[in-house]
Amino acid sequence: MKQTFKIAAALMLAVATSACTMETTSRAVPFELPLGAGGAEAVMIAPDFRVAKINVSVPDTLTVSEENGIKPRADIVWREDPFGNRYEQVKSVMEAGLNAGAQALDGARAVVLDVQLVRFHAQTQKVRYSSLPSKHEIEFLLTVRDANTGAVIVPSHMVNATLNALGGNAAVAADRAGITQRMRIGEHLAGVIYGELTKPIAL
Repeated sequence: MKQTFKIAAALMLAVATSACTMETTSRAVPFELPLGAGGAEAVMIAPDFRVAKINVSVPDTLTVSEENGIKPRADIVWREDPFGNRYEQVKSVMEAGLNAGAQALDGARAVVLDVQLVRFHAQTQKVRYSSLPSKHEIEFLLTVRDANTGAVIVPSHMVNATLNALGGNAAVAADRAGITQRMRIGEHLAGVIYGELTKPIAL
């Protein structure tokens, strides 16, 4: 599993040049503008990050649904784990994927990532084994801070880590092959965070 995550993160550079389903959107800060600064005089540089720690929070204000419908109205929908604390379950999925992607970075500047989950809407049983098109809708707020000083390097911004989900016969085939939703989401998150942390930032 760990090796698969590392491979996915390493391939992120190639994937980013295509129009595939893995798309990362920083809504609060357009890519064309400097992160943390404004003005035409800002100089954009490639970051040189090494992730020292990732803090993932899943606020208890997020709503959870166990409804087996097509698209329950809730912030958290997760069915692959047995019924239980969905907040802790999706937190573990997020942590595994983000940590796997972060391990691919070995830059000089140690940073801490603050990640606040906003939405984690995976498939219900009804949708997963139907022919209905569906997505794993994952959104989170990301803040990058200096690990030594605590200073904000990249201000809090929304990251859209949504990806296409498997359904119907494809989902059944994935189940038989041992390719779980947790695995696919984790690999995708690894690529997303790698892409976020290698974007140019303002000097």
